[in-house]
Amino acid sequence: MSKRNNQTPTEGPVSAAVIASPAEEGAAALKAKRNYAVPWMLGLTALLAIMFTLPFILRPYHVDLAILFLINLILVVSYRLITTTGDWSLAHVVLMGAGAYATALMAKLLGWPFWATVPLAAVAAGAVGFAFVYPLLRTKGFGFFIATFAIGEFLRLVWIKFHNPFGGPRGMINIPSASLGPLDISDYIPYYFFILAVAAISLWVMYRLDSSRTGKVMKAIYADDELSECVGINVARHRALAFVIGSFFAGLAGALLAHHLQAIDPKNFDINTMVYLIIWVVVGGTATFWGPIAGLLVMTVAFEASRPLLEWRPVLFGVILIFFLIFMPGGLESLFPKVSLLVRKLAGRQRSGMDSSK
Repeated sequence: MSKRNNQTPTEGPVSAAVIASPAEEGAAALKAKRNYAVPWMLGLTALLAIMFTLPFILRPYHVDLAILFLINLILVVSYRLITTTGDWSLAHVVLMGAGAYATALMAKLLGWPFWATVPLAAVAAGAVGFAFVYPLLRTKGFGFFIATFAIGEFLRLVWIKFHNPFGGPRGMINIPSASLGPLDISDYIPYYFFILAVAAISLWVMYRLDSSRTGKVMKAIYADDELSECVGINVARHRALAFVIGSFFAGLAGALLAHHLQAIDPKNFDINTMVYLIIWVVVGGTATFWGPIAGLLVMTVAFEASRPLLEWRPVLFGVILIFFLIFMPGGLESLFPKVSLLVRKLAGRQRSGMDSSK
């Protein structure tokens, strides 16, 4: 008899009680997934309940702030979509302006209805994004970053130079208010719920894209574009796809902003606004879908809290940016695993306490 068969339980391999069958492992994984999903589902339900009650308990100023937050939410998540391929752009806010100017021209000069101009403006911004990215696919990294700034400034200077039809430096005013047929939704509360619905649908679409096979391919390109190309991935096509889809949603945010403000000018889409967008993304992080959302939320609160220190705001934001780059380069999203682990530990202790009480 071989030595393997003569082994005692203490000398031999791991006992059968420790080895789980594939079915048991699958059941355990499913149970862990359910335990992990329950706290987040409860949190999401609570968040939706809060979002639905906010406009009825806040002052008009804060409802307006919530509307701008939801518009910026679409913008920042669409920018994160571009960064999944490793491309950082300085033209994303300009593409938001492309959507704003497109809807203003169609609504004001052509007299088209709001429900038609908003999606068409998003498509127009996507087309502009395609025109931007096509000549830039030969560049990457810092070269792509600077080239997007140059081409974005070119478009913004076109808006400034041509008074007809863009209004020149003063921009465009008297943009028609939002309405869905005979229903006027331009007031704070109706427009808030309309923006909430559009933002929820936009985030759901981008989340599905991020978790799809295409989203995983984009992240693989970010990890190693040369290796991705070697295994048959069309790197240029996926980079262009991410940029165009991001431009589409940026244009959608710009169109919603134009009808909310009923006036736009080139200063709304300059480099200063773009810097704020980058700060939101850096503070939140780009590794997860929820990182930029957390960054936007924290920086919006910081922005409002620093209104008495208006002259010191650039210094404050600069200090925040440097702090995150040095001490938390992964952004706020690097705290998510720690929070999830804490929640699971608390849930486990609660279940064990209930079992012991029985």
